Amino acid sequence: MAVPVTEIFSSVQGEGLQVGCRQIFIRFYGCNLKCSYCDTTLSQKPALCRVETAPGHGLFEYLSNPLDAKEIIKVLEKLDVSLHHSISLTGGEPLLHTNIIRELAPALRRTRKGIYLETNGTLPDELSHVIDLVDVVAMDFKLPSISGFPPLWDKHGRFLEIAATKETFVKVVVAEQTTSGEIKLAAGLIKSTAPGVPLVIQPLTTRGAMGISPAHLIELQRQALKVLDDVRVIPQTHKLMGML
Repeated sequence: MAVPVTEIFSSVQGEGLQVGCRQIFIRFYGCNLKCSYCDTTLSQKPALCRVETAPGHGLFEYLSNPLDAKEIIKVLEKLDVSLHHSISLTGGEPLLHTNIIRELAPALRRTRKGIYLETNGTLPDELSHVIDLVDVVAMDFKLPSISGFPPLWDKHGRFLEIAATKETFVKVVVAEQTTSGEIKLAAGLIKSTAPGVPLVIQPLTTRGAMGISPAHLIELQRQALKVLDDVRVIPQTHKLMGML
């Protein structure tokens, strides 16, 4: 089986609880959502997959899409996989490609912490097909005020039930229009479904500027802390460093 892959590279994780950890990123093309703030190009299926040959140097080679598992593994073999915290399956939405994830899984086990799944948290059935292979789940809650979608709480709740069988955290992107009510709903869903799961509040960042005031950001965290024990504000640090 072959799938379109946007890029493969080695860098540091810039979001969530594993900020600063070295990871190999496999960015799959395609998503079942189109969030208003998305910074990933999804308008046209990529003819080529970009592979960074010297991490952090901006030097690339290009492979013809789609790629099968053997071609992806060949790229990984050029990197020192053992020095990496984990391999991040990201996108787009990687759970659109569960069959190839299962094919790749044995080759992704050579990192120190295994497989790290970055997901929009709306495909519970697809997650159930690969949850046995995944070590860490970084899932989003898409807030209506900023995502451009109607509430997705039911899908997020069913997804979280499955994800919480592994190490999991929930991330919400927030902006000035994000309401305290939304944060309370997000925190309440975590509390009722998987009370030990941390919540990461990530300020929207565009062109190097935050889309939310510090005062509002702290207020949203305060509201969530009324419900949950572990609520952290973590920006997109890779953008601050100018890294992939």
